[in-house]
Amino acid sequence: MKITVFGSGYVGLVTGACLADVGHEVVCVDVDAVKINRLNAGEIPIFEPGLDEIITRNRDLRRLRFTTDAQHAVAHGDIIFIAVGTPPGEDGSADLKYVLSVAATVGEHLAHDAVIVTKSTVPVGTSDKVRAQTAQALAKRNTTSVVFHVVSNPEFLREGAAIEDFSAPDRIIVGASHPDAFALMDALYAHYLGNGSRMIHMDVRSAELTKYASNAMLATRISFMNELSSIAEAVGADIENVREGMGSDPRIGPHFLNAGCGYGGSCFPKDVKALLHTGRSVAELPLPLLQSVEDVNASQKQVLEKKIVTRFGASLSGKTIAVWGLAFKPRTDDIREATSLVVIDALLRRGAHVVAYDPVAIDAVKQSLAPNEKLSFATSPLEAARGADAIALVTEWIDFREQDFDQIGTIMRSRVLFDGRNCLNAATLVGAGFEYFAIGRAATSH
Repeated sequence: MKITVFGSGYVGLVTGACLADVGHEVVCVDVDAVKINRLNAGEIPIFEPGLDEIITRNRDLRRLRFTTDAQHAVAHGDIIFIAVGTPPGEDGSADLKYVLSVAATVGEHLAHDAVIVTKSTVPVGTSDKVRAQTAQALAKRNTTSVVFHVVSNPEFLREGAAIEDFSAPDRIIVGASHPDAFALMDALYAHYLGNGSRMIHMDVRSAELTKYASNAMLATRISFMNELSSIAEAVGADIENVREGMGSDPRIGPHFLNAGCGYGGSCFPKDVKALLHTGRSVAELPLPLLQSVEDVNASQKQVLEKKIVTRFGASLSGKTIAVWGLAFKPRTDDIREATSLVVIDALLRRGAHVVAYDPVAIDAVKQSLAPNEKLSFATSPLEAARGADAIALVTEWIDFREQDFDQIGTIMRSRVLFDGRNCLNAATLVGAGFEYFAIGRAATSH
């Protein structure tokens, strides 16, 4: 099938590359000429494990092409994906200007029947706006013979595991209003069905809401466990034991029950805010549960600062803190809404010298934060810890679990570690002479 993908960001690149990898002819189009030139030169602008190999393979086979020529791209596609950004506004609403701009562009050039698919995460009712925008552009050209359908096909990709999620989805949501659109989408995704994958048909608005509902539920589980972690510390319980006990209940399950120092990324914070905005603006519903999810998360991002202050005092002048992990989660260089940025800002304001390390996200942080003489970056966990008064672990990269803490302890000024993700073995740290502070667990020391 001939596929066009508008947007060469995270969702657009993964979608285009994976569809090309199963034999479809894909054209990815973007207004950013620099990005397109980089892609055509073999440079991948985002970090996602396995994506570079897929793009290279399918570009060489000419099943995947990159262009800034919107007219050519529209002419190519029988299915046209909209996979551009929907950044949050100050009021939490999703900004649809890029989505609607693509819809207008499609209408300006479309000369054949097609299905337009909103892959971007968009509020309920956006597909109606896409349809109206495209129809208006067609009408300006006096083009009345073209038939197009608008479909909602939300993405459920985890950064760091996006190739796996796209290639072996647990479900594919398709919202449409015409049987021809459903049939074309079924054919597009035929390769992925089976082995537990499900194609779920529904109306367009339900599909749009399903995306927000899914992310809001996952964010709710995280904030719930983070709130419980405060109770666990107060009463002397261990949140890890609580998590295991809860997760063993099949009605609850084990996923997204890890206490930590707050969630971040491009999806959960943005989507919770957008759903809150929809509730307020469309139905005058305040959605207090979701508001609490957001409030708990904002508070949880300060928990490491509070623990560090309790241990060292309000002023951190003269202290050096190694921050391990900058990305909002492992296996990505994405620092959007990352807890690390909150932690670093708090430590610097209290006068600490911060030495930060991350396997892939250092450049992103350097571009995000203003230069500061008290902030430096290391090339390894060991280098970051050298001479430090404490380590604050913010992102649970596997590499951190495999460190030799006996060795690390010998190069630190004091053996103190704050584990913001409960990912290290307390006994190992205590055995190496560390004071170990985790989330929802009693502090332990040698």
